[in-house]
Amino acid sequence: MEQYGLFINGEWTKSQETVEVYNKYTQEVFATVSKAGKDEVDQAIASAESAYRNKEMSPYSRFEVLHKVSTLLQEHKEELAQIITAEAGKPIKQARTEIDRATQTFELSAEEAKRIHGEGVPVEAAPGSENRMAFTIKVPVGVVGAISPFNFPVNLVSHKIAPAIAAGNAVVLKPAKNTPISSLKLAQLFQEAGLPEGFLNVVVGSGSDIGSQMMKDERINLYTFTGSAEVGLKLKQNTGLNKLILELGNNSPVIVDKAANVKKAAETLAQKSFAFAGQVCISVQRMYVHEEVAEEFKNHFISATKELNVGDPTDDDTDVGPMISQGEAERAEEWIQEAKGQGADVIYGGQRKGSIFEPTLLTNVDHSMKVVCEEIFAPVVTMMTFTDLDECIQEVNKSNYGLQGGIFTQDVDRAFKAARKVEVGGFMINDASQYRVDLMPYGGVKNSGWGKEGPKYTIEDMTEERLVVMNLEQ
Repeated sequence: MEQYGLFINGEWTKSQETVEVYNKYTQEVFATVSKAGKDEVDQAIASAESAYRNKEMSPYSRFEVLHKVSTLLQEHKEELAQIITAEAGKPIKQARTEIDRATQTFELSAEEAKRIHGEGVPVEAAPGSENRMAFTIKVPVGVVGAISPFNFPVNLVSHKIAPAIAAGNAVVLKPAKNTPISSLKLAQLFQEAGLPEGFLNVVVGSGSDIGSQMMKDERINLYTFTGSAEVGLKLKQNTGLNKLILELGNNSPVIVDKAANVKKAAETLAQKSFAFAGQVCISVQRMYVHEEVAEEFKNHFISATKELNVGDPTDDDTDVGPMISQGEAERAEEWIQEAKGQGADVIYGGQRKGSIFEPTLLTNVDHSMKVVCEEIFAPVVTMMTFTDLDECIQEVNKSNYGLQGGIFTQDVDRAFKAARKVEVGGFMINDASQYRVDLMPYGGVKNSGWGKEGPKYTIEDMTEERLVVMNLEQ
């Protein structure tokens, strides 16, 4: 059994308490990680603040470190993918894809480190300022507190720390308690890449303890958090005037129009809805299908879902592995039973075995049911029908969330009407809501969050604009 320490000020530190990390498929403990207490968290924040204030990195040195990490990610691809599969339960082929995406995230961040710039400001156009010149510069915000989720334990961590380092900030990272090893391995790669001590610190423990301590620490200048809307709201309410990047909940809607390629839409949605057991912020949850094509769509969707392989995530052929815990699988089961009691029908799936939950399709649902109005974060999708697109969009927008959505249609006018009217941060035409590449701006509206991910866009939030004015009169 491997044992891991905390990463503070460039050193590996052991603490008195440990956290056991379970294989999410076998439920066996395969590693232990030191658990950070108040002293370790304080040391990590102090280390980050000291590094930021006393060890300034040039833009090119940031580029070199981030580029080296991207190279190391590929060199250690299989090792990291196996760790993701063990600690998160993600099917191995999806874990390998995650490492490829993280490599892209680091490459993008490395390049952006060389492109951070301000702009000229024509103050001389103002009467009385004819002899002045002005320009802006971008400076780091300082210390970034990063709190990451379990579902993309390498790539979502990368989206937080790579842009932060690119912008010249120092980072204190608290990874999800369920999946800490990926972050510690990433810290090892940073160490190998030559990142100066203190610019990255990793502390492991519960969100209620470490997150609360970080939230109250005035040395942290910006918080970047991915998780539930409830915790995101708490962060917003308790971090004063500090900057925030919040990637929160969602219950992605996708419209299947009567003018859609129905078979293609059904096959795409079946493939995308259940990836990583539906534990993706932009997983399809609400499908609105035009009544003229509803039966055809349903048959194609079920047929495509039957083709998915469910089971051992270490198997190269597995499409749907376990959920993050049996407790989460039981919660999804309870939501479905509650929906059935309210009149919903389980058309496909609905069975649980331990932490494995079958891909599931529900019909006869409405917006009063949890499986529709809340984020189920499980391999469960709902299907509703519509006749009028405008009325359908009104139904779609009843959600408190708005991260990403989509429409399948061959009618350009209807596609762009939906793109204009559906209240989301990202809208996909003829694709599932789950489409994402790492260079695009990614973020939501309403209870889905605040700010954007994507290195170029994150760096905008992780820097401050400073005006410099020169008086040319001597």
